[in-house]
Order: sequence, then C-alpha cells, then structure tokens
Amino acid sequence: MIKKFLICTIVVFSALAQAQQGTSSPYSFYGIGSLKFKGTVENQAMGGISVYTDSIHVNLRNPASYAGNNLSLYNNEARPVKFTVGTSFSSVDLKTTEATDEAGHSSVDYLALVMPTGRFGIGFGLVPYSSVGYKLQSRNADDQLQYRYRGDGGLNKVFLGAGYQLTKNLKIGFDAQYNFGSITNTTIAFGYNNAGELLQFQSREVKRSDLSGFTFNIGLAFAKKVSKNLELMATATYAPQANLSSENQSQFATISIDSQDREYVISSSEVNLNALNLSNTNLTMPSKTNFGVGIGRPRKWFAGIDYTFLKATDFSNRFVTIDNATFEDASTLSVGGFFIPKYDSFGSYWKRIVYRAGLRLEQTGLVINNESINELGMSFGVGLPVGRLFSNANITFEYGQRGTTASNLVQENFYNINISLSLNDRWFEKRKFN
Repeated sequence: MIKKFLICTIVVFSALAQAQQGTSSPYSFYGIGSLKFKGTVENQAMGGISVYTDSIHVNLRNPASYAGNNLSLYNNEARPVKFTVGTSFSSVDLKTTEATDEAGHSSVDYLALVMPTGRFGIGFGLVPYSSVGYKLQSRNADDQLQYRYRGDGGLNKVFLGAGYQLTKNLKIGFDAQYNFGSITNTTIAFGYNNAGELLQFQSREVKRSDLSGFTFNIGLAFAKKVSKNLELMATATYAPQANLSSENQSQFATISIDSQDREYVISSSEVNLNALNLSNTNLTMPSKTNFGVGIGRPRKWFAGIDYTFLKATDFSNRFVTIDNATFEDASTLSVGGFFIPKYDSFGSYWKRIVYRAGLRLEQTGLVINNESINELGMSFGVGLPVGRLFSNANITFEYGQRGTTASNLVQENFYNINISLSLNDRWFEKRKFN
C-alpha cells in the first residue's frame, strides 16, 4: 500500500501543478471560490454527515477519528493503516430568466493516510479546499457585449493531525493545515464608437492573489453502547478564525481580440499596490463549529444528523471588493446514514455492500443583490468490497440545486459523481515465536 500511496501523491500534486479547474460555478467569483471539500465520498453519500467514525474508514473532518480502539481481528493489538483517495465528476446546468447553459469538470478531491500508534493515530494528506472557475459576460441596454469576466485558481490544504483515545468511549484530536494557492480574476471592458461599432482595442484588468497561511481544527468523538445492539455516537469540531497572507498583483492592459477569442496585449502597466497599501493584505477565514449525533447497530445500520455553523460575516478581503455582494452567517444541516444487509456474508457479495443515502440543506453565507444563495443536495451511494480485509471502492451520486433566478442571478442544477478508494492494510505487526 505504500507504493500506491506514493503513486497517488504524485498524481494529485501533478494535477494541482496544472492548475486544475474544480468548478464551473459563477458563484466561485466571490470570496475564495466555491468550497469543494465536504468530507470523503462516504461522508458525501450520507448528506455530508461526519458524526460516524470507525476503524476502517478515514474521516477527514474530525481529527479525533484518527485514534481508536484496537480490533479483535488483530488480537486487540493494533488497528489497520487507512489510505483514501477521492475524485469527482460534475455536470452543471446554468439557468437565468433569459438563457441557459451547461458546463462540466472533473477533479481530484483528497488524498490522505492515517496510521495507528498505540492509543494515538496520526493523519496527513492533501485536500483541494476551494476552487475558482467561471466565465461570465454582461450586455448593455443596446444588447451589446459590455463586460467579460473569468477566473481560475483555488485554495489547497496540506494537513497533519493526531488523535488520542482518552477513555474507552471518548477521543480527542487536533490538526494543523497549511493553506496555499492562487486566485486570478480577469475583467475585459468592451468599448464602442458613436455608430455602435466595436472598437479595435479593449481594456483588460487582471488581479491575482497568492494565498498562504495556517488554520487549525480540534475535534471530539464519543461512542457508547446504549443497549446490546445499539451504539450512540456524538462529535464536535471547532476551527477558530485565522488570517491568510495574500500577496497581490494588479495589471491594466490594452488588448486586441481575434475571431477565436485569443487575446493579444498591445500595452500594459502594473498598478502600484504599495502606494495603495494593498500589495500584502490579510484574508480573514471565519471560525467554524460542527456538532453531530447519531445512533445505529454496529456493522448493520446507522442514522445521524450534523449541524455546521460558519461565522461568514467575519470574512474579509481588502484587495477584492464587490459592491453587490455581502456575507451573512452560514449554516449546513445534514441528515443521512447507511445500511449493510450482512457484512460477513460469504455466500452473497451483494449482501456485503454498504448502501448510503443523505440530504443536506445549506445556507452558503453569500448574499448577492440582497438574495441569499442557498444550496440543496440529495445523495445516494454504495461501498463495494474490494481486495482483502475491509478495503472498498465507494461511488456516490448527488443531485442538487444552488442559487436562484431572482434578481438577475443564476440557478444551478448540478449532478456529481464521486468515486473513492478506501484501502486498509497492516504495516506494523508483532512477531511471535513459539
């Protein structure tokens, strides 16, 4: 499994190096883009709940999950090393009151490894956290092309964390995340003469921010048998407010555009951001709190509910200001669970499949033209046993809606297919001699 981890690491870093676009949403124009990370594929299949933790799946949203009790399968001496990698394929139908369009993209969503060390567990990996990828244009009262907007980039996280088994029923965890990435926003203004004819040259403004900095997350996980067959689980996580450093550049240029929309720079000049005190700014990342509770029969079924609160009103970015957009406090409510017909069936492969489903309601915190941008998602998925031990391949289908056509905005209907591998292996084993 070490070789598989190294190969996947190279693939993920190569994808990031090529500035992979992970969204086609026009709402990625705002803030740091569309937030991509909603947990593992297993989490997403259950509506995004992160309250469920076990010894064979990675839970990236709660570092307390890195710890755990040893397995009877391993003579109560150890737990498996867990490795996971996830990808997604998305299609989006865009709709306004006057037009429709469609777009699609694919991306690598996460890569992580969790290793047991006694009562401790250590986890590390890479997560593309947010993504910017939009192409928009607006027309004037004469139906002439007035502005063209596009953006790309995003924010990535490399994380390292540890969990500790405090008692039989309670675990605690902490992780540190180094954030890095860049976001580029381009605006082209089109000019016309008195006869309404397009001018030969156009004006272009390009703003780029290179982001970096640390954020932190602390988590608790509680699990207790409340009867012979039922187990209660509860979790809590908290990420305090943090500041990211933003190194900024701004350029104005006169350009010409050919019939194939290729841009040629005629002249350009860099904006003196030092004089405006904008060359280096801080981008405020708001605090986030999550609570979850659920109940189920181990290795048979589970149902849970999660609530996440994001203090989005604290978000700020002095370099990029938008007149028609503000932020309100955001929240997400998720419900979901899973069912396994018979986890240890030897006669039927289908009875060992994990069937998952969930629903989430999200207030994104973004307000445009006085309209709150909300999101709804319904998900279904399966976990297919592969290889030895408890390794599995996970497939999730999600259908959802984001935004509204009111106030000249865009409504998105999206379809996501998420695929992951969750692999387990034993690296550390005590040698016994008779």
